[in-house]
Amino acid sequence: MQNWISDITSCGSRSDWVHELDRLLPPTGNFDFELQGIVDSIRNGIPLTLTQGIQLWNYPDLSMIAYLANTCKQARFGSHIFFNSNLHVNTTNICTLACKFCAFRRGRRASDAYALSVEEYIQRIEPFANYIDEVHSVGGLHPDWDVTHYETLFSATKQRFPEIHIKSLSAVEVKNLADISQISVHELLTRLRTAGLDSLPGGGAEILDDDVRNVICYGKETSEEYIEIHRTAHSIGMPTNCTMLFSTIETIEQRVAHLIKLRELQTEYSGFQCFVPYPYLPDNSRLPEAQLASANEILRTISISRLMLHNIPHIKAYRMNIGDRISEMAMHHGADDVDGTVGHEEIMHEAGSQTNLDYTKDEMAKFIQDSRGIPVLRNSIYTQFRIIDDDDDKHKAAVRLPIAGGVR
Repeated sequence: MQNWISDITSCGSRSDWVHELDRLLPPTGNFDFELQGIVDSIRNGIPLTLTQGIQLWNYPDLSMIAYLANTCKQARFGSHIFFNSNLHVNTTNICTLACKFCAFRRGRRASDAYALSVEEYIQRIEPFANYIDEVHSVGGLHPDWDVTHYETLFSATKQRFPEIHIKSLSAVEVKNLADISQISVHELLTRLRTAGLDSLPGGGAEILDDDVRNVICYGKETSEEYIEIHRTAHSIGMPTNCTMLFSTIETIEQRVAHLIKLRELQTEYSGFQCFVPYPYLPDNSRLPEAQLASANEILRTISISRLMLHNIPHIKAYRMNIGDRISEMAMHHGADDVDGTVGHEEIMHEAGSQTNLDYTKDEMAKFIQDSRGIPVLRNSIYTQFRIIDDDDDKHKAAVRLPIAGGVR
């Protein structure tokens, strides 16, 4: 068993990964002529341009793109594949918006609408408390909840479970709470951090192009508002993830521009720790014009994300969305993280995901080992790491999380 720590910015990445990448890559002249400029940029740590990103998306040989992305991952993390022990608890499915791609949202009068009280929220965590180190919570835009509601929720949760990291609130939830509470985003996040909020999950980026957003999620935060909310979080020392929902109506150019916008923000505070790309799932949603992604396109997106986002340490294969089989392949296409044990998840499963929810730490480790990776249990903010190996405490690692009976 091996433990180590890192700082919140490098997130466990090798400090000399660019030098290591140059060592691992064969001479640039060995690559096809149309890739040589891209390879030179990658090996020298130079950000890829919009044109180069589009060129990668159109390059016919996915195996070569995967090779480059996996080599970048190997330079940063070797064969380590990261996961954590986490639980998803969605606070409410009541939402004042009605985004076309969302299968989770309900109106207040819907028969299956719900809004957890503070005590109900804590009760959802209680059976898992000895097995998890993170609770991940997002939800709809409840019209009656303001900053004081979430201050009460987070402070009560921290009082009951002081060791559990609270990752909560997508950018549109932050915007909505600030608007309802008539305070700035800076004041909102500062108050919620004091109450117990530790990080933001990064959801809601969709595609950072307002022409796309006006079709698929009209009424949500604008592209610039998403960026500004995460900029504000980073400025107060609150780390976040970032995301991309792809294969709705966006173009390849809009995808690449999305990645560049995230990369440019990262140059300011290095506050993004992980990028999470995930394809649109069509079940129970209202976007018939969506393109829908093949496995090939999902893997290409993950690989190109690794190559474009040189300054965001981790790329996640979001198992709850893409499933175990594609996640296993993604570990060889540039992804180094597969999220966690999860325990419970609603949003992706409402949209059609069939991914197993009740993996133990031991099962997660075996899943990674079967993919020829080295499983590493991490904390939420990538500062504490433990390799899960054959000498680990098997009995402790194999404890199965309680079934979340009655959880919507």
